Amino acid sequence: MKRFIVVPLMAGVVLSALAEGEKWSLDSCINYAINHNISVRNSKNDRYSAELGVTEAKDAFLPQANAQAGQSFNFGRGLTSENTYANRNTTQTGWNVGVSVPLFQGLSAVRQLDYSKAYLKAVAEQVEATKDNVELQVIVQYLQVLYSGELEDVACEQKRLSEVQLERSRILVEEGKIPELELTQAEAQVAKDNLSVVNARNDRMLALLDLSQLLQLPSTDGFDVKPIADGPVSTLSADGVFTSAMQSNHGVLATRYEADAADRNIRLAQTGYLPRLSFDVGIGSSYYHLNGFKNQPFHRQMRDNFNTSLGFTLSIPLFDAFATRNRVRRAKVAKTTALLRQEEVSSNLYKSIQQAYFQAVVAENRLDASIVAERAAKAAFEAMEVKFEFGRANSTELEQVRAEYIKSRISTVQSRYELLLRRRILEFYNR
Repeated sequence: MKRFIVVPLMAGVVLSALAEGEKWSLDSCINYAINHNISVRNSKNDRYSAELGVTEAKDAFLPQANAQAGQSFNFGRGLTSENTYANRNTTQTGWNVGVSVPLFQGLSAVRQLDYSKAYLKAVAEQVEATKDNVELQVIVQYLQVLYSGELEDVACEQKRLSEVQLERSRILVEEGKIPELELTQAEAQVAKDNLSVVNARNDRMLALLDLSQLLQLPSTDGFDVKPIADGPVSTLSADGVFTSAMQSNHGVLATRYEADAADRNIRLAQTGYLPRLSFDVGIGSSYYHLNGFKNQPFHRQMRDNFNTSLGFTLSIPLFDAFATRNRVRRAKVAKTTALLRQEEVSSNLYKSIQQAYFQAVVAENRLDASIVAERAAKAAFEAMEVKFEFGRANSTELEQVRAEYIKSRISTVQSRYELLLRRRILEFYNR
């Protein structure tokens, strides 16, 4: 899946941009959210941990070297060379250095490396899937802000029409063409529409707040967004989008790699049945001091007691209290769980694409019908305005027609943004 180029934004630069009131584009919001989202940052830590797992698996092929030194003091009765007991105080100093070279580890190191690499792939795809999830959330909330803004414009237009009607009513009352009650009703309608404007403006502010919190901005002062194009001129087919998503969707790819890692983990657990062979090399020396007797000097004993050792160690598992068998069984259960998760993610993806497609088709049909209804309602409203000016209609009739016109405009806005959102979702899965 193609990924937007992420540009790191420093907090000071962000605060400066917000203070200047610069509007944010959709890409800017997505990039900022991906850089600062806590879930994304946590997933990156998981990937780093998986990378360390690969490094550890590679290091398992290296030999191990250990150095030891010891000092002991013994007091009290002890066995003498004459096979009698006497009070003896002894001091002993020793050291040794050993190297163990793994020759055959029952294929555990090889299979551990294979598993670690497969797991790293799964985690890397999961990081991208987390980014995709954040991106989709930003798209939805960004369009919600634009949608709320257009509803605010409709409310302002509704208020403007009411104010125009109020001025006309004043003139007609002065001319004696309509009763004063009509003027009172017009004033009440202006007050009602003013409340609608306030509510619509508050809805947009709340939508902006939700978006800013999703972006985890340090401040929302001066934060605003830019309008975007309506998107593709046609709706993508659900089957085509699903086919493309199955090849590139990071969530789906992550489950595939998880299943592959689970299969490799089974083979890793089975290495507990195999023997292990290592080659060991060691050197060392010691010093022994017995109180009351003449002892060789420290350097002399260290030289005379110097020793070297070579050896092979073969470990053959005979019975480990079914530990290996239980590990294999758990690994097989994990493989089954991974396959079920893969099936679940694919099924949910298909449902999401199907829903987005059919919702887009419905929104497209509704939009076409809403545009026709809006044009008809606008023409009816303009005709009713003319009738009202000539005294052939009262304010109640005019208000009913105007309300239908505003309602049709709102329906058009809703259908347009519903269609835009569903098409954006289809585009998102089709990348």
